[in-house]
Amino acid sequence: MTTGSYSALSSYSRVQILHTLQKRGRRTIADLRDATGLHANTVREHLQRLIDDGYIIVETEQRTTRGRPRALYSAASGAATPSPIAQRKAREAAERGDLMRRIMPETGTNALPTEAVHQIDALVEDLASAGFDPALDENALSVDISPCPHTDVDAAQRETLCAVHLTLMDGVLSHAGGPLEVTGMAPSCNPSDCVVQLRFGRPGSR
Repeated sequence: MTTGSYSALSSYSRVQILHTLQKRGRRTIADLRDATGLHANTVREHLQRLIDDGYIIVETEQRTTRGRPRALYSAASGAATPSPIAQRKAREAAERGDLMRRIMPETGTNALPTEAVHQIDALVEDLASAGFDPALDENALSVDISPCPHTDVDAAQRETLCAVHLTLMDGVLSHAGGPLEVTGMAPSCNPSDCVVQLRFGRPGSR
């Protein structure tokens, strides 16, 4: 798999952990150990890597009975479960995008409102750092990420990997704040021809 911001997912075990959190909400280390079959210490190491990259958040359980509160882990989705790290990355991407547009006005995305442009800044930068070469089509509201750098992934794992990445992309848009959201991949998507579709759907969309 690739290096860069998505290098946290260079291990399929981390993909499994993140997929479990995306699907099942707040989980403990014991829950994730049981779901993946990994040793608890290995789960802890993977979780820390995912936290450091802004993909998950951790909170302390609020107990009403005796006992030590447990750490609860959730996938960072933006609105419901924001990650300060992911939010910082989005702000920095917007700042770099604004600077580039001032220096090179022809690079601007004039068809989109400012908040959507900043969302695209965050998404494109995140994908590029992951080894993708994203190409935005403003009119179609799509992002071509062909060819997928994960072409060598086992076919049995591809469905899970694609689902995790789509959710991560939508999380990037959500953390950036704005009207755009991910709707899914084009029906014809395959590793050599993959297009992610966006739409105006979040509050404040036109």
